[in-house]
Amino acid sequence: MNLDAEFVNSQAPNAAAINNGRSLVVKGKFVSLCRSEDGTLLFAECQGSGRSNYHCSCDFVRPSQPTYRCSCPSRQFPCKHCLGLMFAYVDGKEFSVAEVPDDLSEKREKLSRRKEAAKSAKPKKVNVSALKKKIAAQLQGLDLLEALTFDLVSKGMAAMNATSARRVQEQAKQLGDAYLPGAQSALLAYTNLFIDDSGRFDGELPPQKRESIYTDALDQLTRLSTLVKHGRRVLQARLDEPTKPPETDSPIAAWLGHAWQLQELRDAGLTQNNVELVQLAFHNYDDAARKEFVETGIWMNLNNGEIQLTQNYRPYRAAKHIREQDSFFKVAIVPELCVYPGKTNVRVRWDEFEQRALTRADLSTIRSHAETRFDVLVKNVRTALKNPLADKRPIVAIAFQRMGTLRGGELVIEDSAGARIEMTECGLKDEPLSCHLMPMLPSELTEDQLIVGRVHQDLDKKTFKIKPLSIVTEKQIFRLTL
Repeated sequence: MNLDAEFVNSQAPNAAAINNGRSLVVKGKFVSLCRSEDGTLLFAECQGSGRSNYHCSCDFVRPSQPTYRCSCPSRQFPCKHCLGLMFAYVDGKEFSVAEVPDDLSEKREKLSRRKEAAKSAKPKKVNVSALKKKIAAQLQGLDLLEALTFDLVSKGMAAMNATSARRVQEQAKQLGDAYLPGAQSALLAYTNLFIDDSGRFDGELPPQKRESIYTDALDQLTRLSTLVKHGRRVLQARLDEPTKPPETDSPIAAWLGHAWQLQELRDAGLTQNNVELVQLAFHNYDDAARKEFVETGIWMNLNNGEIQLTQNYRPYRAAKHIREQDSFFKVAIVPELCVYPGKTNVRVRWDEFEQRALTRADLSTIRSHAETRFDVLVKNVRTALKNPLADKRPIVAIAFQRMGTLRGGELVIEDSAGARIEMTECGLKDEPLSCHLMPMLPSELTEDQLIVGRVHQDLDKKTFKIKPLSIVTEKQIFRLTL
C-alpha cells in the first residue's frame, strides 16, 4: 500500500471534505488507529457529534479499487472520517498492528463473492414497454427540434434578438424533458452565438461583430438538421428492435441522451486493456443550462498517443454527494479502459486504477506521439470536421520549432518547414484564458517543444488557429489553464 497526500485528495468528493478530514487529525479526534498485519487495511474509531464513536476503515485489499466504510450517517463517499484516517497514515501517525475485526472480515468476504457473481451475472432484462415510451418521447422531441430549426431558418439569423432567443431557450427545456440533452445543448449553443460576454444580443452588436457569427450560426443549424435526420433514423430502428444495442460506430447515441453503462461498452467490445494515461490539462465549469457542474480531464493514452477525455457530471441537486474530479499529476495505470463511441477525443471511463510517478520516459513518449507537420495536422482536422456531429473544438498535440509574436501582435508557432499557426483565445466559453501567458514563458519553453491545444477553425477566413492548454517539455508538463 502506497498512500500519499495526492492520492487522498483525489479520493475526496470535494475540497470541503479534504479540509474536514485533515481537521479531524489536527484536533486529535481519532481515539484508536490500527492497521492489519499485511498493511492492506486501516481501521479506527473517531469521535463524532454523538455519544458513540464512529467506526471507519479503508480497505486496500484491491489496491486499484479501495473500499471505504464508516458507521457515520454522511452521504459523502468517502466521508471525512475515512479521509482523516488516510491523512493520519500519510502524516506518520502511529498505527498499532491488530487483528482484522470479524465484521470487516465478513464484509471483505461478501465483497469478494459479489465481485465473482458480477462476472457471471446474466445481462439485465430490458423493460421493452418503458423503452418504447422513452423512444416515442424522443421522436416527438426531434419533431419539435425540426420545427424550431425550420422556424429559425425561415425567419433568418438577422431576426434573432433578446425576445426570440429567450423564447427558443424556453422551448429548449422541452427537449430535456424528451430525454434529448444533446439536442438541447446544440439548440442553446445556437442562441448563445448571438450573445456576447456582456450579455448583449446580436441586434445590439456592431455590424462587423454580427457578420462574424453568421457563418458559425449556419454551421450550427446544419448540425441541428443532421441531428434531426440521423437521430430519427436511429430512434426508429431502435423502436422497431428495442432490445438491439445502441449504435457504436458514431457518437449519435450520446447526442440522443443515451447514458452508456460500463457493461454496455464492454459488451460492445469498446475496451482497451493495460492502459497508461497522463493528464495534459484540466478544466471545470458550471453548465447553467443543464444545471450541473462539469469537470473535464484531457489525457494522452501512452499506448497509442490518442488524446482522450474524462468527463464528470455533477447535477446541482446531488453535487455535494458526487466526487469532484481535479487535476491529476501522475500516471494512471488502468487495467481496463472503457471507450465511448466516436473518432476524435473520445470520452473514456474506468472502474479501477493504480498510479505511479511521471517520468522523463513518459514525457518522451508523449512528445513522440505529437504531429510534427502543420499541413498534415490541418488536413486531418478539417477532414474530421466535415462530419456535422463532430466536436468543433478538437484537442491536438503538435510539435513546434519556435514560438513568437509577429509585427501585428499575433502570437504564432512555427514548424521546421516554416509553416505557422496563430494562437487564439477562442476555445470553450468557460475555459480559462491562456494566450496572455505566452509572452511571459521562459525561453526554453518557446523552442522545440510540444503544445497541446484546442483547435479553432475560422470558417469565414478559412484559417486554422489553436488555443494553448499546455506545453510538454522533456522535463515537465507546463499547464496553462489551471
